[in-house]
Amino acid sequence: MADINLGVGGANSATGGYEIDNSLKFEADNTEIIYRTNNSGTNRKTFTVSLWFKRTELGADQEVWHGGRNGQTTVMGILSYSSADDNLWVDVGGGTGNTSTLYRSFSTQKIRDTSAWYHFVLAVDTTQATEANRMKVWLNGEEVTDWAQHQIPAQDFQCALESGTEMAWGGFRPNNSEIFSGYIAEGHYLDGVAKVQTDFGEYDEDSGIWKPKAYTGSYGGNGCYMKFDDSSDLGADSSGNSNDFTLNNITSADQATDTPTNNFCTLNPIFTVSSGVGDLTISEGGTRTVNTASAYKFATSTIGVSSGKWYWEVNGTYVRTISLAGVTMPYYWLNGNIAFSGTVYYAQSGQRYNNSSASSFGPGWGDGDIIAFALDMDASTPTLNVYKNNTSLGDLFSGLSLTGSGATFLPPKEDGYFAKLVNYSTNTFDINFGGYTAASISSAASDENGYGTFEYAPPSGYYAICTKNLAEYG
Repeated sequence: MADINLGVGGANSATGGYEIDNSLKFEADNTEIIYRTNNSGTNRKTFTVSLWFKRTELGADQEVWHGGRNGQTTVMGILSYSSADDNLWVDVGGGTGNTSTLYRSFSTQKIRDTSAWYHFVLAVDTTQATEANRMKVWLNGEEVTDWAQHQIPAQDFQCALESGTEMAWGGFRPNNSEIFSGYIAEGHYLDGVAKVQTDFGEYDEDSGIWKPKAYTGSYGGNGCYMKFDDSSDLGADSSGNSNDFTLNNITSADQATDTPTNNFCTLNPIFTVSSGVGDLTISEGGTRTVNTASAYKFATSTIGVSSGKWYWEVNGTYVRTISLAGVTMPYYWLNGNIAFSGTVYYAQSGQRYNNSSASSFGPGWGDGDIIAFALDMDASTPTLNVYKNNTSLGDLFSGLSLTGSGATFLPPKEDGYFAKLVNYSTNTFDINFGGYTAASISSAASDENGYGTFEYAPPSGYYAICTKNLAEYG
């Protein structure tokens, strides 16, 4: 199960200390990217890029940061071609005078954990006489040394960052290709400055997790700091240099509160099974599922819970034929009937499904309905209260037993319960764990700790599935 990347009770996000409030959601399907044209005077031999990112779609070349143009490119991203498969990737390409020169490196490490935030630092200083000092890369505080291919720039090599070329976060410009799908936060570009990973992050004393810290050094004349904290101006540079970026297909709705210091649950695109049930197409920051096939398909959350009280919403954006939403336990992902065993669902028909048994539960639901779930894992027998458009329908687990079987079956809770969606044929769902949703939200309600953005306020004592709440209640 190494590739499933499930997390029970949390993911790699440390709380306390320096806080990051916002990230920006990028989506390849919508060609979402931000960019600006480099000014004259950009240092082409010495620079540093630091950013945090969280992936939500896998299996394609994706650039999280880019400088240059066709044939002149410097890249930080994830490579998925030839012998690479979601591997960490760095290109250092030449600008004017050496446009045909490209130094490419990619590691053996795969960047596939969609429940996690990663910290990526690239420092280049080609003026260094010692080859090993001309380019350094760090991932989550550790210098990358496990290179499958490693090409270091020649001394005094001039990178593709000259005046007139474009710098971008989230993809390749000017072609608007190799777009990143996921979230980017706390982006720094330092012009003429070579720094190390500890200028941007540190290890948490209690957990040992690598976490952000405030950068206090120089940005150089053409550097920038992307906080994504102003929803009305998401391309704003906060370095003081006013090197603002242009938005391509990005609006205020793409601002998110899913960050390295408060990591929210999303849907897991890496999970695959050998049965006849396939994976729903996941997009929009790991919050939207689409099915267009005449087949059962499913999606499961990245984070499961075995204690605490938790809330999330499912928006029936386009509901046709069989649609189900509820919870599952991990054992049944790889065993038995994937569609119904080890799961409890509320179906669009109004029925409850559990362990392949169906019974009447509540009214049917369809387009535009918001189905909310309040899961209590602290009860001796867990409860799952369901709400349709903020009207309580009761406990979906009523009459079920942790020791039951058949129609009375309730999955044991030690391995954790994970949110799950299943549907057949043409359906679109937007699931909202609170960190981001593509669905339109009119009320912007949050839990009692102030976390999450929901259509309806969670019931008292129930919380968004995010690492700050998990640290306290999970």
